[in-house]
Amino acid sequence: MNFYTMKKITFLVLAVTSLFMASCSEQVDTSARYVFKEEIITGYLSKHEQYSQYVELLKQVPVSPVSKTTVYQLLSARGNYTVFAPTNDAIQLYLDSLVKKELIAEPSWDAFTDSARLDSIRKVIVYNSIIDGGDVNGYFEINTLPTSNVGSAAEIEVPNMNDRKLVVLQTEDPDSILINDCMIDRKNRDILSINGVIHSMHQVVAPSGDSMASLLKNMIESNKGGYVLMAKLIRACGLMDTLDRIKDDVYEHKYQTEMIPQKMHDSSEGEKDFYSPEHRYFGYTIFAETDEFWSQKIGKPIEEITVNDIYNYIDKLGIYPDANRDNNYKSTDNLLNQFVTYHILPMRLSSDRLVNHYNEKGYNTSTKVPTIAIFEFYTTMGKRRLLKTFESKESKGVYLNRFPNLDNTRNGDYHEKSCSPQNLGILIGEPNLQGENNVRNGIIYPIEELLWYSDNTRTQMMRNRIRWNVTAMWPEFMNNDIRISKLTDEQHKNVYIPTDAELGYQYLNDVIIEKDTKFFYWTGRGNGWANMQGDEMSIRGLYEVTMKLPPVPIRGTYELRFGQQCGGNMRGMAQFYWGKDVDRLAAMGIPLDLRQGAHYLQTKSGNVPSDIGYQADSEKDNDFNASVDKQMRNNDFMKGCQQYVAGSPGTTTTMRASEICLRRIMFRQTMDPNETYYVKFKTVMDDPTRFFYMDYLEYCAKEVYDNPGEPEDIW
Repeated sequence: MNFYTMKKITFLVLAVTSLFMASCSEQVDTSARYVFKEEIITGYLSKHEQYSQYVELLKQVPVSPVSKTTVYQLLSARGNYTVFAPTNDAIQLYLDSLVKKELIAEPSWDAFTDSARLDSIRKVIVYNSIIDGGDVNGYFEINTLPTSNVGSAAEIEVPNMNDRKLVVLQTEDPDSILINDCMIDRKNRDILSINGVIHSMHQVVAPSGDSMASLLKNMIESNKGGYVLMAKLIRACGLMDTLDRIKDDVYEHKYQTEMIPQKMHDSSEGEKDFYSPEHRYFGYTIFAETDEFWSQKIGKPIEEITVNDIYNYIDKLGIYPDANRDNNYKSTDNLLNQFVTYHILPMRLSSDRLVNHYNEKGYNTSTKVPTIAIFEFYTTMGKRRLLKTFESKESKGVYLNRFPNLDNTRNGDYHEKSCSPQNLGILIGEPNLQGENNVRNGIIYPIEELLWYSDNTRTQMMRNRIRWNVTAMWPEFMNNDIRISKLTDEQHKNVYIPTDAELGYQYLNDVIIEKDTKFFYWTGRGNGWANMQGDEMSIRGLYEVTMKLPPVPIRGTYELRFGQQCGGNMRGMAQFYWGKDVDRLAAMGIPLDLRQGAHYLQTKSGNVPSDIGYQADSEKDNDFNASVDKQMRNNDFMKGCQQYVAGSPGTTTTMRASEICLRRIMFRQTMDPNETYYVKFKTVMDDPTRFFYMDYLEYCAKEVYDNPGEPEDIW
């Protein structure tokens, strides 16, 4: 259920009254964003017989399980609604489809013998047809729907009342626009009303409620879909139950019944409300070799290829030499299991989230044309390993595990110069989001080359600094549309993650949040903050949090670095701990003082001069710049990275050139890819108003930071 919808239930009567008074008043508030067109949405629909069945459904369906307010009443109130209204014929076609699925005996509402199923079908039609844009995100006319290349799909960022992001498909005919395979009427579209817009539909918009597991099972049974063999491999590895999970019903109940706080107020830095996520969804991204790929490699028709055929094929290639060669495919030590799980991420990544563009140097959010190289590192399912996604101007698409030669010199531009064949990576294809393929909890991307965690991939990862936004560590941030959400309302900009004590378990599987901790997240959109991708963690109170770190690619000595931005005197100090035993982590070094800038330690009583060796770069003397870098490293500090700008997109000052952007070297330790490591941050200040900032972290292997022949780049 959309947050705006829940908020409006309480004030529904007031909103309707205000709307009436605004229409009759002689003194019209010209600053109001609502303009009288003709009538409210329900008024228009009620006057047109072709929507009579839809209107009746609106009057029957409540806005939530805990409310008696109907959706009809909701659409009678002030707001910004986008309504994909099905005609009577469209609803009849939908009932016909239920007969074919043998859910009812005849295409009639009287054919339902189960009241629960009847209520469910009504909600499917109503909830999926309405997007509530609230006071900020507005409604969607045809020219404001997201666009993509012809034949490919784009998601509407604001979810519908069923909490699904509807898919817009552009066809070769510019007047033919599909919403989840349903054509918008060519004439009856963009019908503006006082409180939104109506688009007439000749089919019911009803995205599949199935899980990824259901989709894969259907592929196996029908022997169709393009990924039948990957589906069989996933089943053999015992992953179907995992891929069947859609949402955490326990969290759902606790949120709706307010057993956990729906928002948390904070006054330590201005008066601000932070909002708990409405849901705790699960999600999955699968990068799958197509059936055609396997048919060509194994030399058999698709229907004749078995799991053993694929097992024998990859076994002969000698991949994962340390894995067990047996038929216990459900074991994470097994060859087939390690092969399959490296294809799966425990988060749903839409096409525009495979990499995240925002404030990398030279990027323009209007043209959205890739510029310098950017990348993400994610941890796969099963045996924990790193998977890299990469895009640049030169790559012409998003790749898996691409390692090109970049112009990463001090005066370079960080564009691709070349790429050797062994480092090209694998191009990620366009996903099919139509029909039954548009499942709730996952996406399958086609790949046309064999994906595995090769020695070369691991070596290249080690030889190239690994930088990641801290939120990339937490699948829940992607699955619940938390990470750098493009929505600009307060609920999505300011997020509160409940503590383990409040919830009774962890909202973030890989983070332990102790009591007295306020775990806040800001998307940062429009704030101009000097952060990687604009967002940041802001953890407050007498905090103590423990986080599981991503794995390293190869055993060796690594630095763990903390992207530090000293943007004010309200930041605090934290002792950090590290190790393998989450219950016995060792304190490492002196506390992180987040008030530390290039020249000053910013305190409430004023700036205290400090000397960490910082001097601004010289435009002409790179030897001088290198000597400054060395001096700062001796004090366990580094300048910020050159890859991102210190502010909003279009800003020219990079993080490296900013005096408030630094990197703190937390430790240098031997780390093993087969071990799981944790880092804990605990306040050392008895002041709950001081907060802990987090933006990005880095692994850097000794072969990179201590390389006499090729010093580490500044990017």
